[in-house]
Amino acid sequence: MTNFKSQIPSPKLVKVVVTGIGLVSALGDSLEASWQNLIAGKSGIKLHQPFPELEAFPLGLIAEQPAPLEKLTQSVVAAALEDAGLSSPLPDCAVVIGSSRAYQAAWEKLAQQMYKSDRLSSPLHMREMENWLNTLPHMNAIAAARQIGATGSVLAPMAACATGIWAIAQATMLLQTGQYQRAIAGAVEAPITPLTLTGFQQMGALAKTGAYPFDLQREGFVLGEGAAVFVLESAALAKQRQAKIYGEVLGFSLLNDAYHGNAPEPEAKSAIASIKQCLERSCLTPEDIDYIHAHGTATQLNDRTESIAIKRVFPQKVAVSSTKGSTGHTLGASGALGVAFSLLALQNQILPPCVGLQQPEFNLSLVKTARHHHIQSALCLSFGFGGQNAVVALGK
Repeated sequence: MTNFKSQIPSPKLVKVVVTGIGLVSALGDSLEASWQNLIAGKSGIKLHQPFPELEAFPLGLIAEQPAPLEKLTQSVVAAALEDAGLSSPLPDCAVVIGSSRAYQAAWEKLAQQMYKSDRLSSPLHMREMENWLNTLPHMNAIAAARQIGATGSVLAPMAACATGIWAIAQATMLLQTGQYQRAIAGAVEAPITPLTLTGFQQMGALAKTGAYPFDLQREGFVLGEGAAVFVLESAALAKQRQAKIYGEVLGFSLLNDAYHGNAPEPEAKSAIASIKQCLERSCLTPEDIDYIHAHGTATQLNDRTESIAIKRVFPQKVAVSSTKGSTGHTLGASGALGVAFSLLALQNQILPPCVGLQQPEFNLSLVKTARHHHIQSALCLSFGFGGQNAVVALGK
């Protein structure tokens, strides 16, 4: 019998490029400020006590107090559009904005107010409850769509610390398949809440003094807040409007360990499979990668497992760094921040440093200080709770 399916050529995927970036982090209130402070080896992590009922923690706060999710989203979306030379409205634009915590801070405040009051029907509660639907997990993506006048698809991925790369991957698929020619994609995280701090503290995951990725003396991760949003366009549309291009999204992979709720699979099998799948989809070999932006949380388990994955796939010479020693761990937004810094590394041909690293535990080519380097292709890794493994390849 003739296999007609095998005779049908695979559809040619549309090339997807990045034409705008909006970013805010503990390192700076803009993409450029964060990048300059990063390559200078600075850290935005400081000791803070935002909640009087809890002890002080090293945190990656943007200001002195935790930032509202909606303000972070508005600022980075506006910055990304401006950077891309675009203005609202953009009706035929997909929106993919993810977050692992979403409006958790607002829900915690509401719960505290309800707990302290004797009457649920008090005027205060009635006012608060009127808007509770606006704090559902997907409403931040909806708010971003309203902000830019987008009437296309709106997605709100939630995949723990892999959320940022998930969002970029989902938007890329929408463009590659020709459903849209433009998308706004990224992740926003405002995770500094009493519950989040207490939960991670109980797990023993929080650092006591700072974040030191891949270091022999690493203590755990430092919570940080931040956001990174990208304007993704088909290469044809970007060329037509003569847009500035940061780089191309070459390929991605989204796999899962199916192993444990918060511990990575010890042999990094799924992480390795995800890296290899991303390389294959991107038509790259391990030797083609010039820089790896590692997840690098500075926890014992993550750094060890990630090092295994990198060493088993790549030659020892490939440059590796994690920027969480500078920004803190921004959870769902961390992969998006990593992609932004990787694109600037491609654009400027500069390797960003692994701030906080003093004495490496692993035999990797870790970047201690920023330096010029030929970078044609970069890989960004994110490994989240639940065994979420997300990898994206970027090209100059």
